[in-house]
Amino acid sequence: MWVPPETKDPVLLHPPTRKSVGYYGAVRLRDGQFFFRREAGKFNALTCWEFLKELCALSTRTRRQVVVIADNARYHHARLHRDWRQQKAERFSVDFLPPYSPELNPTERIWKLTRRLCVHNRYFPSLGDVALAVETEFVNWTEPNDTLRRLCAIT
Repeated sequence: MWVPPETKDPVLLHPPTRKSVGYYGAVRLRDGQFFFRREAGKFNALTCWEFLKELCALSTRTRRQVVVIADNARYHHARLHRDWRQQKAERFSVDFLPPYSPELNPTERIWKLTRRLCVHNRYFPSLGDVALAVETEFVNWTEPNDTLRRLCAIT
């Protein structure tokens, strides 16, 4: 920050203008069904735990075991929800990718597709308009679909 010599009040030369909206997301690899949650605040252990609880409730309705593949963000394997994850591990387990390997994370492909389809080279007058564009596409993906199934296929 630069302070002009004639004044004692600081002047911001480049005020922060970048705003963003963040999402947690998961895709069921079997059929491409997408589950998402907008995160208004910071991504941390508490918000991650809330997402995992919602995902667990939604995905453990059948007898199938659910394996969530997550990257190594600190909040994904925080102590705050470690006991809960261990209690659920028989039916709902979280496995972690090797560090620095986003190419192995199927959800990263969805984020890339979302940017290309919804926000790339478009003007949005407000952050709410960005969220509306993104969530409109996400809602289309909440039912099983071939687009995400093929995009996230493990070969």
